[in-house]
Amino acid sequence: MGILDGNPKKEPMHYGEVHAVWSYLVGLNASLVLYQLLTNHVGDEDLLNLLKDKIHTVKAHSEELEELLKDNGVALPEKPAEKPICDRDNIPVGGRFTDPEVAACMDREIVAGVVACSGIMGMSIREDIALLFAGYHAKVAQYGLRLMRIKKDKGWLLVPPLHKG
Repeated sequence: MGILDGNPKKEPMHYGEVHAVWSYLVGLNASLVLYQLLTNHVGDEDLLNLLKDKIHTVKAHSEELEELLKDNGVALPEKPAEKPICDRDNIPVGGRFTDPEVAACMDREIVAGVVACSGIMGMSIREDIALLFAGYHAKVAQYGLRLMRIKKDKGWLLVPPLHKG
């Protein structure tokens, strides 16, 4: 097989992998800023702990992907500035997200992450990249389950019409 038979980390990335990993990193950077801002709005302790955990994971995944791209000679996307922590009570009630709104926003981010990871896994020819994103996929799915449990426990889950057949 030549160039693709050996240590996957020594194999070149194809253009699709480069674009997908670079784009996923851009999304992680945007999510990090969003999560940092949302922590300023949250009053529920369980939701706040989930957000803080998610921030930690996003930072770790970003660092891994930056290394992967740098090791493959790919310029990194510009990173937005981190957002400061502020006192929730300083945000006017009308301008503050409610906890259920924050949970719904996180839902959208989680769904987008799962879909993106699936796509990257499916198009990768480098096993290390496919495995990396399989791990991200599992981690993001775990966050989705944790968030669903919080939403059920707090009464925030919006249930679609149930089909009773």
